[in-house]
Amino acid sequence: MATYKSHVSSFLAGALILLTIACGEKDQKTINTSSDVQFAVEGQLKMFKDSTEQPYADFEIEIADNDYEIQTGMMYRKSLRSNRGMLFIFPEEQPRYFYMKNTEISLDIIYLNAEKKIISFQKNAKPLDESSLPSEGPAQYVFEINGGQADALGMQVGDRMEFTKTK
Repeated sequence: MATYKSHVSSFLAGALILLTIACGEKDQKTINTSSDVQFAVEGQLKMFKDSTEQPYADFEIEIADNDYEIQTGMMYRKSLRSNRGMLFIFPEEQPRYFYMKNTEISLDIIYLNAEKKIISFQKNAKPLDESSLPSEGPAQYVFEINGGQADALGMQVGDRMEFTKTK
């Protein structure tokens, strides 16, 4: 009987160790920080002045619409082409707070409401700065482009965007 209990105890201990290892590995995500993260074109975004139908800017976009993509954002990118940006899509409109942790390039952060109109900017956000960069009102979308580009294109509060997903 003692031998039986010893074998059962050993089996249960081994099973517990394997279960712990399996569960621990399942939750880990690997982020490659040793090389430039490649841009994935997942859609198109156009910017319009409020009263016009002719876009003044056209971008290829990468879309962040799940928790992992939203938290990672533009981190670890070494460059961004001038015709590209990242669009963050949230399920609802609310005040937003972004920061530049692990982001190696300067960005303009553009906050847009549920109607896809610009409500505020955080321009020329400093790389690697972990200071909070809040919206000035409730936002459902956030669009990130190269630092200084919003001014160069003449973007203003009230301008609107339209986007389409291609993937």
